[in-house]
Amino acid sequence: MTTQKIPLHELHVSLGGKMVPFAGFEMPVRYSSDKEEHMKVRESVGVFDVSHMGEFMITGPQALDLIQKVTSNDASKIVDGQAQYSCLPNDKGGIVDDLIVYRFGPEEYMLVVNASNIEKDWNWIKSHNDFDAQMENISADTALFAVQGPKAAEVLQRLTEVDLSAIKFYHFTTGVLAGKEMIISGTGYTGAGGFELYVDKQDALEVWEAIFEAGKEFDIAPIGLGARDTLRMEMGFCLYGNDITDETSPLEAGLGWITKFTKDFVNAEALKKQKEEGVTKRLVGFEMVDKGIPRHDYEIVDENGVAIGIVTSGTMSPLLNKGIGLGYVNTGYHQPDSKIFIAIRNKQLEARVTKPPFIK
Repeated sequence: MTTQKIPLHELHVSLGGKMVPFAGFEMPVRYSSDKEEHMKVRESVGVFDVSHMGEFMITGPQALDLIQKVTSNDASKIVDGQAQYSCLPNDKGGIVDDLIVYRFGPEEYMLVVNASNIEKDWNWIKSHNDFDAQMENISADTALFAVQGPKAAEVLQRLTEVDLSAIKFYHFTTGVLAGKEMIISGTGYTGAGGFELYVDKQDALEVWEAIFEAGKEFDIAPIGLGARDTLRMEMGFCLYGNDITDETSPLEAGLGWITKFTKDFVNAEALKKQKEEGVTKRLVGFEMVDKGIPRHDYEIVDENGVAIGIVTSGTMSPLLNKGIGLGYVNTGYHQPDSKIFIAIRNKQLEARVTKPPFIK
């Protein structure tokens, strides 16, 4: 399968970005070191080019009806200028994808989906479009920059008349920044604060250069996927393909809060039944007590070495300087402070269940 290139591919190569295939695209995994880039975002400001993500416009009088049918959260509760985290349940108890729903107006929405699932999600939503809802895939024409960190607002405010302090978390506006019309969203995947900018791909280079000019005094830096992963891990944010998949139920994944049985949606009955009967496994966060780095697919065992689960994501936290992870464990071991063990090579290393975020 040929990998696609994001609009600013050549720029990232020239900046020394190490390009790797990710979700069907060639993406910069790092420019300097994961730890350095991680700390840049936690302490100052960095920019991720995440133009590989997918964007679908859903419009028309029945746009909301379609969104309500395919997503688990209740999109009727959001107002213009508000975004909502949600998921697309499949018909066998798992998750097609997780996504963000943006509401521009009662008949205009944007769905932002994971890059690896663009085609799958499009076909899934389309197969349920028995409504008079228009669908447009604008992914290929849209660049997306995540400007993240405690200095992000200060840097971007120099480029726009829009009052960024008025954009609350999970809210957005359309406005002019760096001379270009775009969507300015108070979202991000780092827990460090900041904004995500949805920009016409024609304007991508100009906007990128303006942001870096404005952020010079803070030593603003491009950030790769490596640090994106360690940053989201410290917050305990799920990654599709690891922590949530076609096989994991939103209830097992701790996403009951985005699964609203006040409306009908795909597979709602089965999920409601699962909620009533209780799940047999749960996604938990854990911190290593013993020295060691948990990795995807490592086995989780009890003190007798009996398998009780599997690690779905794991890393060394640059801020805590210890191993942290997410994984599914049998119900009963999911309570905070439960003692579990991670099978790393032929050792069983102690870990402790803890409720994310790992950093407060």
